[in-house]
Amino acid sequence: MRELFDAELNIDDVPRTQPQLVQAVKTADVLVPTVTDRIDAALIEQAGPQLKLIASFSNGFDHIDVDAAARRGITVTNTPNVLTEDTADMTMALILAVPRRLAEGSRVLTEKPGAWAGWSPTWMLGRRIWGKRIGIIGMGRIGTAVARRAKAFGLSIHYHNRKRINPATEEELEATYWDSLDQMLARVDIVSVNCPSTPATYHLMSARRLALMQPTSYIVNTARGGIIDEMALINCLREGRIAGAGLDVFENEPAVNPKLVKLAEQGKVVLLPHMGSATIEGRIDMGDKVIINIRTFFDGHRPPNRVLPGRT
Repeated sequence: MRELFDAELNIDDVPRTQPQLVQAVKTADVLVPTVTDRIDAALIEQAGPQLKLIASFSNGFDHIDVDAAARRGITVTNTPNVLTEDTADMTMALILAVPRRLAEGSRVLTEKPGAWAGWSPTWMLGRRIWGKRIGIIGMGRIGTAVARRAKAFGLSIHYHNRKRINPATEEELEATYWDSLDQMLARVDIVSVNCPSTPATYHLMSARRLALMQPTSYIVNTARGGIIDEMALINCLREGRIAGAGLDVFENEPAVNPKLVKLAEQGKVVLLPHMGSATIEGRIDMGDKVIINIRTFFDGHRPPNRVLPGRT
């Protein structure tokens, strides 16, 4: 970016403060935020007339008020498609880690030296993955990539989406479509949350829906924390109404509810610090897309990853 543009970079890897963001939108022609930067209507209203493009370094765009940007004539872009496989890998890792108690087993060796007395027929028993049913909420690119991995592990694929996927893909995955999320939740062993964060999906997994899950079932979330009602999930786990959870995202990031941490210590949850897309290759690909969007825009063409108003 320094070679191509007069760039002011945030090289400290910490989020900019609100006053710093205000200063940026007042002076920059292009703003390149990340998911931790809240680009809301109030901030956009303070933008100078020179700001014409918000090229987000992210796949999601729920941190940007796209409609407010459009009213000011500001184009918004994101970096889709480059994080699909990385996020699906992490989803599958959690699908394995929670039922098979991987984090608990690792802690025995690292935190309690000498506590392991050797193999035992009844110690650290988890749940088998093969032959179970997975219910995927959101069968977009990431959900489909998760389904392919899950099928390879012997899981039967069930999914809920706004509409059915391509028949050929459905046949390839031997996937069962559920128009009713409620009915699917009651019939699967593992729930994977892979839908986008929108006003319609906020607390989609509410207390009522969590209660529909079986007491032997697990839930994994690598999408956005707000899709699950976190306090309702905590109550379900405490009371044993579901067997466990794997979370890479949280409702009030970067804060993690201490009650979730306690549950993790008890082996009921595996917690990760939003690592789903954290690969070197993924970050490089994201940066390349940001630069392509900027160059295309200032060459007078429509950038390839424009986010249209009305999608949030």
